[in-house]
Amino acid sequence: MPRVVSFHYTLRDPSGRVLDSSAGGQPVTYLEGAGMIIDGLDQRLRAAATGAKERVQVPFAEAYGARDPEQMQRVRRTDLPVEGELSIGDQFQTGPHRTDPVVTIAAIEGEEVLLDANHPLAGVDLTFDVEVVTAREATPEEVAQGGPGGKESCGEGCGCAH
Repeated sequence: MPRVVSFHYTLRDPSGRVLDSSAGGQPVTYLEGAGMIIDGLDQRLRAAATGAKERVQVPFAEAYGARDPEQMQRVRRTDLPVEGELSIGDQFQTGPHRTDPVVTIAAIEGEEVLLDANHPLAGVDLTFDVEVVTAREATPEEVAQGGPGGKESCGEGCGCAH
């Protein structure tokens, strides 16, 4: 039977820069194997007990995958669904729904904009400093509905399978 695990984390890139943290907020709660967090983190926390503090290394292939050059696209500025000034690094959702892809402006060349639809952490090996708050066996209802209280989500950089 899978477990429901709650944990606090600090996420770092290979240089040690903090990308995200749950410190001061709610812990991330997920159902093991339900795709609620990235697979590499899910797999490495399978044996973690309540109270465990671990440094977890997740290679990019088990996180957000490799960067895909096919996810880069040039579009005319006038075709973008955003108003006002644009800057390299700006991000926006491509449609009105929460599940619509988010793109990043990679370059601005005159009237053309280079958009990058890769996840911002694609190609990045991740390090999570994790403290397991609770770990318990999931109920049959939680397994049937795909997570505790339905599928939960957390911050963008946290390791959720966004």
